Amino acid sequence: MTPDAERPTPVVVQKYGGTSVATGERILAIADRIEQNLPHTPRLVVVLSAMGSTTDELVSLANQVSNRPIGREMDLLLSTGEQVTVSLLGLALQNRDIAAVSLTALQCGIRTDGVFNLARIRSIDTARICAELTAGRVVIVTGFQGINDSNDVTTLGRGGSDITGAALAAALGAEACEICTDVDGVFSADPTRVPGARLWPEISYEEATEMASSGAQVLHPRAAEICREYGVLIHVRSSFHLREGTWIRESGSIMERAEVVSVTSDSKIAKITLLDVADKPGLAARVFEDLARAGINIRLIIQSASSEHQGRITFIPELEFLDGVRVLVRRWEAEGLASRGVIESDVAKISIVGSRLASTPGLAARMFAALAREGINIDCISSSEMKVACVIAGDRLDAATRAVHREFFPEDEAAAASA
Repeated sequence: MTPDAERPTPVVVQKYGGTSVATGERILAIADRIEQNLPHTPRLVVVLSAMGSTTDELVSLANQVSNRPIGREMDLLLSTGEQVTVSLLGLALQNRDIAAVSLTALQCGIRTDGVFNLARIRSIDTARICAELTAGRVVIVTGFQGINDSNDVTTLGRGGSDITGAALAAALGAEACEICTDVDGVFSADPTRVPGARLWPEISYEEATEMASSGAQVLHPRAAEICREYGVLIHVRSSFHLREGTWIRESGSIMERAEVVSVTSDSKIAKITLLDVADKPGLAARVFEDLARAGINIRLIIQSASSEHQGRITFIPELEFLDGVRVLVRRWEAEGLASRGVIESDVAKISIVGSRLASTPGLAARMFAALAREGINIDCISSSEMKVACVIAGDRLDAATRAVHREFFPEDEAAAASA
């Protein structure tokens, strides 16, 4: 067996989100944090998002000059945000006499497929990163982006810096992937909506994936899937202190499991209902093929039973895709696929998530009863092995989240009320 002293020092990958690097002062704070931790993490790879609302500002600029800004030029534009951030952190570390190098996706070999705006990572050539680590440098990498076979810049979709961090951790055989964010870890609800939300010391990859896909903002579901596949531990923790956060690992290593681990809330959705859709094979396929070709993510799909050979299809897209959905709805109406498409943007989604939902009777009923006590009407319901989701009026989301959380975590709510 190789003595401990001869074992190579493990790599740690840290990802910092946009709020963590939103200002020059916060970038300096991250540099201080890295300097403080460097004796314990000498082989460190840092993945950064764009500063604060930079990506939103770039999208706004694009909309000023284009009716539908998508594709190659949009990715080239959006990729500039992360290049600014990594350069600034590199300068801040060098100012502390810490050897550091900032790298773009091309320079560190992050190769993707050819899908612009929502690319997937195919491979990572780690040679450059490993050489820089061996030379004693902190490696700072642009998140959210890659390079396709034509050497064009591609982006990985919103929250894509999490995916970059997870993929690099997997490719480098990292000890852990640290997701450093503006909250202390993974909570039983959004702590800004529910002051009594519980901080979990650990959850499973499956729970993290389901929570993320249900609207929780702390981790991208694709990042959790990558780390699960390659056995990389995830540590979700605060960017602003060094306390332990939430570890994400295989479910078999977690001894006691809660029935419900999270009440997630999502206000960034819309509800689309196609009325009088003919009850014919292939029409639903046509709708969702059109959505897929337009690169529109769908959160929920609900198709009602047909009546008199007519039915309706309801789906829940992310709010950022609403303009593209409107274009498709007008086309479907013109082609007679549906008599009318009803578009509602004043809706929200609340979900309960847990690995034991399917095997624990009565949890959905308790959720529905909690909403009823608050006089909150349920518009749509969808369920799976690990999730029950309800679409409700957008202006009732805070009240709904608190009511459902109080139902499943009464002791935490009581403690918060007495604090």
